[in-house]
Amino acid sequence: MSGFYFFYFATLGIQVPYLSLYLQWTGFNARQIGELTAILLATRIIAPNVWGWLADHAGNRMKIVRFASFIGVLALSGIFFNQSYLWMALVLMTFSFFWNATLPQFEVTTLQHLGDLSHHYSKVRVWGSIGFILIVLLLGWLTQQFDLGIIPVALLMTTTGIWLVSLTVPESAATEQSQYHITIANLLKRPAVMAFLMICFLMLMSHGPYYTFYSIYLESYGYSRGLIGVLWALGVVAEVGVFLLMHRWLPRFGLRNVLLLSCLLSAFRWLLIALFPENLTMLIIAQSLHAASYGMFHAAAIAWVHHHFTGRNQGRGQALYSSVSFGAGSAVGSLLSGYLWLSPGPTDTFLLAAVVALFSFLIGLIWLEPKTRARN
Repeated sequence: MSGFYFFYFATLGIQVPYLSLYLQWTGFNARQIGELTAILLATRIIAPNVWGWLADHAGNRMKIVRFASFIGVLALSGIFFNQSYLWMALVLMTFSFFWNATLPQFEVTTLQHLGDLSHHYSKVRVWGSIGFILIVLLLGWLTQQFDLGIIPVALLMTTTGIWLVSLTVPESAATEQSQYHITIANLLKRPAVMAFLMICFLMLMSHGPYYTFYSIYLESYGYSRGLIGVLWALGVVAEVGVFLLMHRWLPRFGLRNVLLLSCLLSAFRWLLIALFPENLTMLIIAQSLHAASYGMFHAAAIAWVHHHFTGRNQGRGQALYSSVSFGAGSAVGSLLSGYLWLSPGPTDTFLLAAVVALFSFLIGLIWLEPKTRARN
């Protein structure tokens, strides 16, 4: 299971810091980069829910993960045949539709394997962060030695790793189904559930400028690609530290408090990036806050979904979280940042991201139930 997370987030570690640089190197402008990134992310709105419904009804989640990861490898290989805008959009959309099917179902598999120790999820997930760190550091060095044409090669290698590792992970035993089954439709009528999903959407929307343009932003201020890779890695190192502690923090402080703190610290992070791009010390502090904006938030969100979406809803619950946050939220954030990047500019774009994160904090403060705690 740890190997799957390692290669999955190594793939993400190529996409997030380097794909925008690769697209810029290929000749795409800021608007096109924002649109292509949004296409890559927008499939998460539909794909996880399609595959989640199938998995919850048919079972055999790992068969779905293996099939989807294999087709994802085939789709990604198309990037080598053409560099036109429409072809690139088609390749990224097809790849993302299948690639995004894998993680939510694997999350359910992991939690089912862990059983009553589900709050130890972060100890398994931490290997994803390690994969991310290693790839961003390695590519930071390699892109200084060679050109950015190595990016699609690296992507194909890591996605192949996802497929190969998925072949070694067994199906998990199904958890006991409660006789009292709450439908997804009824769950979505609960104010706390709707508030949680809105928080997820806004939090990942606020990450849009960071995931799409942060590397380009730093390059414009004269930072080398090697240093940019180090800064990306620093953020994930901080995330690793949080993952190693979350199994203690979640039962102790509760999901609501951890989520609220992550939203508040995220707003502060985007504020630092907006106002102090030439100050390396401030950027280091901002990257350290990745521990909160991603590490704390994601671990708490996974636990929240596991707590509220039980029985036959587990797969669709994780898929819904993925599609609303990493799908719709990230896609809207990337698209808007692409349109805002040139006018009013990077500073105002990151300031807007801070406002969005602060708004997510206020929603949680008002509507999230105060006593939800992680299972232990």
